[in-house]
Amino acid sequence: MKKRLKRIIIGAILFVIAIILNIRLEWLPIALYLISYVIVGGDVVKKAIRNIFRGKVFDENFLMTVATIGAMLIAEYPEGVAVMLFYQIGELFQDHAVDKSRKSIASLMDIRPDFANVMRGSEHIKVDPDEVQIGDIIVVKAGEKIPLDGKVIEGTSMVDTSALTGESVPHEVDVGSDILSGCININGTITAEVTKEYEESTVSKILDLVENASSKKSQSEKFITRFARYYTPVVVIIAIILAIIPPLVIKEATFNEWIYRALSFLVVSCPCALVISIPLSFFGGIGGASKKGVLVKGSNHLEELAKTEIIVFDKTGTLTKGVFKVQEIHAEDISKDELLELTAYAESFSNHPISNSLKQAYNKDIDNRRISDMEEISGHGVIATVDGKKVMAGNAKLMNKMNIPYYRGEIVGTVVHVAVDNRYVGYIIIADEVKADSKQAVKELKKANIKHTVMLTGDIENVAKKVAKELGIGQVYSELLPGDKVKKLEELFNKKSQKGRLAFVGDGINDAPVLARADIGIAMGGLGSDAAIEAADIVIMTDEPSKIATAIKISKKTLGIANQNIILAIGIKVIILILSALGITTMWAAIFGDVGVTILAVLNSFRALNVKNL
Repeated sequence: MKKRLKRIIIGAILFVIAIILNIRLEWLPIALYLISYVIVGGDVVKKAIRNIFRGKVFDENFLMTVATIGAMLIAEYPEGVAVMLFYQIGELFQDHAVDKSRKSIASLMDIRPDFANVMRGSEHIKVDPDEVQIGDIIVVKAGEKIPLDGKVIEGTSMVDTSALTGESVPHEVDVGSDILSGCININGTITAEVTKEYEESTVSKILDLVENASSKKSQSEKFITRFARYYTPVVVIIAIILAIIPPLVIKEATFNEWIYRALSFLVVSCPCALVISIPLSFFGGIGGASKKGVLVKGSNHLEELAKTEIIVFDKTGTLTKGVFKVQEIHAEDISKDELLELTAYAESFSNHPISNSLKQAYNKDIDNRRISDMEEISGHGVIATVDGKKVMAGNAKLMNKMNIPYYRGEIVGTVVHVAVDNRYVGYIIIADEVKADSKQAVKELKKANIKHTVMLTGDIENVAKKVAKELGIGQVYSELLPGDKVKKLEELFNKKSQKGRLAFVGDGINDAPVLARADIGIAMGGLGSDAAIEAADIVIMTDEPSKIATAIKISKKTLGIANQNIILAIGIKVIILILSALGITTMWAAIFGDVGVTILAVLNSFRALNVKNL
């Protein structure tokens, strides 16, 4: 960009001096025009010649070269230099726009770790992250980037995940916590065991997504590529006809006049505005989405998202946190605190997720001396003696097995019935917790004109219906296996219009087939499985469902900008092409039709980067 800017400034100064001296076109102004032309347009001419030998004749470099050299040959020196000068200014704007878009995406490149501190005996050795193996022990000091995914085995700290998720609030990690590569360790030293090699780590996969995002073209970009392929040769042929036929057919017509018109026609016909601004719009949209913690794997997916009519959600880990928590305690004849304490003690030796959630709710140290005669009955529950009392905690099967009457009313969630010394004392409801913004997410999607919201889940019917009702989801299918989800998705395809799209949002390994089958697969990337992230087209790095509506707004805005650029460029060019052919306009109008429209389209494309007020 700096080199281009220097050439433009020097060329422009010589051009202005030549215009000032341009009284009767003496040799000095002509020499200045030619020098100015070489400085600003030399690289364009070189590219045109090189491309001709490579078989790529009809591109913008060829059009610019033919038009400007032609203008020089008919002594229209100012126009010839001006075309190249303004073309280079347009290219400068383009470079700046691309650079800005790239920086917004490539800011993610800052998450690439430079080194890893690996424990070798009692020493810390700095090595390349590529050389670290699964099971190696790494030490991450305050202020350092976490080099690889791992599990904390020593130390506590606050971790800044904003580079991956867009969340500004740091997260606390301690022993047992998972840590993701690319995050920054803020205030404490942590020791972790590596769980993934660098190539499979979160940071590596994100960088791969970003680097390959621009390779998948949208339909609009494909249209422009095809359009330019046929359009450019056609305008060159028309320009040749314009230069030769009228002077031969019309009596008073001169070759000078019609060659000038043909050259103006060539200048304005250059498809730069379209070729540059459309990919730039989508590039900006992908950059803007990344600022919001949404990774889009290609322009094609961003464009498809704007056409979404149906959004299908997985439940666990997508709309809910995927973590069991004690929601309600119903006690009979004893206090709620005592019921929770006895149950937590009885369940204390089990590592079942339900047992863990009970221990977490109790949140006190377990005195193992108070427990004896522990027994776990698979698929039923546990029996243990706590403080001399026989405590039975489990599902309805356990109560039936022990012939204990229990509460049989409708309960939404996983229930743990509890009996003490063969007497029923109450039940505890454990359920998955709905994410804080799930309700808002569904509301925002309806505002974004999503026609149907559907939930597919393997969970039991009453739990699924409760969550769907709470969130305002229109349709729910429960107790589904992964294969059943794909079948339901196939049925839902019939509800969308021919041009409409269906998106599926999920996070688990079992969601990968459905994510791949949907028109658009959206994965929860922060806590989602690798298989789901791999199969998806779009990844929500913050694990917030509300970001889906944000992504749709960005895609619609980007598509709108791309369409505006197409209409603007083609509309103005067609008008000036006709006026140039009729000789009504000069080459200066043609310059505006090419460079001016390009600059306007590029400036319009900048808007795709602005995602603050959607």
